[in-house]
Amino acid sequence: MINQIIAVLKKQVFGISILACAIAAFSFPQAFTEWGGVKLTSLVVPAIQLIMFGMGTTISLADSLRIVKRPWAVALGVFLQFLIMPLVGFTLAKMFGFSGELAAGCVLIGSVAGGTASNVIAFLAKADVALSVTMTCCSTLLSPFLTPIAMKVLAGCFVEIDAAKMMYQILQVVIFPMAGGVIVHRLLRRVFETHKVLVEKVLSVISMAGICYTILALTAPSRDTFASAGAVIIFAAILHNSIGYFSGYFLTRLVGRISHLGESEARTVAIEVGMQNGGMAGALAISVLGSAVAALPANVFSIWMNFSGSVLASWWSSRQDATRCL
Repeated sequence: MINQIIAVLKKQVFGISILACAIAAFSFPQAFTEWGGVKLTSLVVPAIQLIMFGMGTTISLADSLRIVKRPWAVALGVFLQFLIMPLVGFTLAKMFGFSGELAAGCVLIGSVAGGTASNVIAFLAKADVALSVTMTCCSTLLSPFLTPIAMKVLAGCFVEIDAAKMMYQILQVVIFPMAGGVIVHRLLRRVFETHKVLVEKVLSVISMAGICYTILALTAPSRDTFASAGAVIIFAAILHNSIGYFSGYFLTRLVGRISHLGESEARTVAIEVGMQNGGMAGALAISVLGSAVAALPANVFSIWMNFSGSVLASWWSSRQDATRCL
C-alpha cells in the first residue's frame, strides 16, 4: 500500500510542487516580491529563456520531419491552439465580467503556444511523446506571428496591444533561446546521445525549477487581485483547461476516422491543446503589457493545468495498463 502511494506521489510531484509554490506565494507575498533589492518579476523573462533553451537542446531534425508524416495531427493542434483556445479565453473573460488587464490575461493564456510540460505529461500518459515534442515545436515557432494577431483582435478591446512589440518579445524570450539550444544540441550531439538519460533529468529539473520560480514571482504581486476574485479566476482556468483537453481529444478521434489518427494521437493533441505555455504568457504579461495582474490568469491556469495534467496522465496510464492485463 505504501509503495503504491509513493508511486502515485512520484507521478504527481510536478503538480504538487507547483501547487506548493502558489500557496507559499499567496500566504507570504512579501517574501517573494523582492530579494536583495531585486524584484523577482524582473527575472521571469531570463527564467523562461533558460527553459526554452533547455527545450531547444532536446530538439532534433527528426522532430521536424514528423510534421510530414502526420500533418493532420499537427494541423489540428495548431488550429485548436491558436483559434479555439484564444476564443475560449475571450468568451470566458466576457462571461465572468473580467475587464482590463485581467480580461487581457485570459485571452493571453489562450493565445500562446503549447507548454513545455506537455511533453512530460505525454510521456506519463503513454501518449505519443515524439508527436508531442513536434507539436510543441510547431506551435512555438508559429507563436511570434499568431499570438500577437490573436491578442490584437481579441484582447484589443480590453487593453492596448502593441503587436510588433509582442512579436519581438516572443522572438527574444522564446525563439532565440530555443534556437540556441538547437545549435548546442547539434554541436554536442555525441554528448547528448551518450548521456541522454542524465541530460533529460537535468533539463527536467531545470524546467521545473524555472516554472516554480515563475509561479512564485508572478503570484506574489497579484495576491490582492487573486484574493478578491480568486474563486472566479480558478473556475475560469478549470473551464479553459478542460475545454482544451476535451476539444483536442474528441476532435482528434473524429478526424481520425478519415486520417488514421488513433488513441495515442488523441491523447497527445488533448495534452498539447489543454496545456498552454503559462511561462510564455506570464513573461509577455510582464514585458509587453507591464502588468502582474495580466499574468494572474496564466499563473492560475499553469497551476491547475499541471495538476490536472498529472491526474489525467495517471488515469490514462492506468487505463492502458488495465487493458493490457485483460
